[in-house]
Amino acid sequence: MSTPHWPNAASVVLDDWGASASPIAGSPRASGKILFQHPDGSSECGLWSCTPGTRNITFAADEFCHFLSGRGSYIHEKGERILVEAGTLVFFPAGWTGTSEITETLTKAFMCR
Repeated sequence: MSTPHWPNAASVVLDDWGASASPIAGSPRASGKILFQHPDGSSECGLWSCTPGTRNITFAADEFCHFLSGRGSYIHEKGERILVEAGTLVFFPAGWTGTSEITETLTKAFMCR
């Protein structure tokens, strides 16, 4: 059995995941790469990146994020604003709904369950 890993995450080439389905402003476009996905689909982890823009978002599953580069904000539908940049850690519980405002291409390592 092999342990999924990337010796140098900065050198991972991300796949184009397409334009945001719910943009509010700009043209945010995501890319990413899955490091591991559980065979039953219950969890996955990898890298995600998105270009600047504003979009509506809802986290379908619990998601832990470690932001690696870029800048932006996540604004909960009830008004809480979370500023993110390199080094920021955030846990979004399933059902978290709000807006993502990316001002500088944002990249994160994530784990969903």
